[in-house]
Amino acid sequence: MKGLQEGTSTLKARGKEFEGLEYRIQVSPLDCTGCYVCMEVCPTKEKALVMENLDSQLEEDAIWDYMVENVSYKTENLEIEKSVKNSQFAQPLFEFSGACAGCGETPYIKLVTQLYGDRMIAANATGCSSIFGGTAPSTPYCTNKQGKGPAWANSLFEDNAEYGYGIALGIRKLRERIALKMERIVNDNGNFREETKKACKEWMINKDNAQQSKIASGNVVKQLKKENDPLAKEIMDLEQYLIKKSVWVIGGDGWAYDIGYGGLDHVIASGEDVNMLVLDTEVYSNTGGQSSKATPIGAVAKFAASGKKIRKKDLGAMAITYGYVYVAQVAMGASQNQFLKALREAEAYPGPSILIAYSPCINHGLRAGMGKSQEEQKRAVEAGYWHLYRYNPLLEKEGKNPFELDSKEPDWSKFQDFLNGEVRYTSLKKGFPQEAKELFAAAEKDAHWRYNNYKRMASIDYSVK
Repeated sequence: MKGLQEGTSTLKARGKEFEGLEYRIQVSPLDCTGCYVCMEVCPTKEKALVMENLDSQLEEDAIWDYMVENVSYKTENLEIEKSVKNSQFAQPLFEFSGACAGCGETPYIKLVTQLYGDRMIAANATGCSSIFGGTAPSTPYCTNKQGKGPAWANSLFEDNAEYGYGIALGIRKLRERIALKMERIVNDNGNFREETKKACKEWMINKDNAQQSKIASGNVVKQLKKENDPLAKEIMDLEQYLIKKSVWVIGGDGWAYDIGYGGLDHVIASGEDVNMLVLDTEVYSNTGGQSSKATPIGAVAKFAASGKKIRKKDLGAMAITYGYVYVAQVAMGASQNQFLKALREAEAYPGPSILIAYSPCINHGLRAGMGKSQEEQKRAVEAGYWHLYRYNPLLEKEGKNPFELDSKEPDWSKFQDFLNGEVRYTSLKKGFPQEAKELFAAAEKDAHWRYNNYKRMASIDYSVK
């Protein structure tokens, strides 16, 4: 606070963890895309965030630089996964992506990096997320003050799931090698100190627990540096694999539903601990807006100029049939809490997980504008166009139903209004009015069928042995 530019306003920070601290939201004016989303979702009645002319806000740039250089993150004693509020005090290790203004995909990635970025490895399919994720010579993925951040690489459309799977297998094998070497240390009769043996035991017990592996790894490194045996050096050569990695396979619906589906199916069937994030725009966004298997009935896209005639593939339901895959369908704008919960459960799940995230896109032609992209997600869920659920196989072991339907009963009277709010649907009414009438009715019928099917799944009694 002492070095802050005079006249810079702050608020008293709320919460016992922040006692004695001040709070401020600081914007980087030169990096703002002018999308209006932050202003639209701002929860205060007075709108703490408002849009102003760039020329009037340039003095904020110096304040931004000061904040970045001098203000530390206060998350040491904060459970960042506990709540949406807590999560936003964590540093995003994905910033200033250069994606389309109001993009529905980037907020999902941002939160993943806030929670797991310091130990995250991302395999990214070709598509929008690889373009804004790897805009050489710069990248939005960054590091924290300790130099830790996501390791990111781009793979082709058709083999991205396998690419991430290979990375996960490689990491697992290297960590198994570390465990074998530590076992030798623990069973050694004189070459290693007792503190070192104890640290190795703790690591072997906690190596698959994300947070505990960080603590255990720190103790192992500390003790091994005091040892002179070649075995200690062999483990230190693999130091970067001591902390449990969070492996993410990221891509759009063109990859997940279509071209890369065979690989995705192979990987979720493997049982390996891999997390998949599907950024579902319901169309091939990056290559010009072609219809995909994720495109719903009645939507206009390239190769579906008179409206898509068949229903959208239910990727989540297909994955659920395996019975050992964590599956969630989310929409951040509809429920931030549900997305955070699904993200937390997916990352902790000791097996394959897939998150299908509704992502409004410029190809949708939002009549309200992309500044309302988060609001559009809320409208989609309220109208029954998109449904929120989580399927956690671990609950079945407790005698509970693994399927939880998080969406409330939709207001079906809003369904057609939702379609009328997007150009990809209204353009059909102008060019093919009869097809529009028939396809929009079919779209609503399909949405009813899906929701009722999810309700049936949620009502099954798993307590019966």
